[in-house]
Amino acid sequence: MLFLVAAFLLLGVVVGAAAHLPLPVTLAASTAIGCWLLVYGLRRHRGDNGTARKPTSYSGEEAR
Repeated sequence: MLFLVAAFLLLGVVVGAAAHLPLPVTLAASTAIGCWLLVYGLRRHRGDNGTARKPTSYSGEEAR
C-alpha cells in the first residue's frame, strides 16, 4: 500500500512539472523515457545474453 502512495505522489510531481515545461521539452523527455523503458523491457524479456529466459513455475521450482 505504501508503494502505491509513493507511486501516486511521484506521478503527481512528474505531471505537475510537465505542466510547467514547454511542450517540446516535455515531448523530448517523454520520448527519452519511452525509449529507455522499451530497451529495458526488451533486455528484461530476452535476458542479458540475448537468449530467451526459461519460464519458471510460480511455486519457485524450476521448470521441467
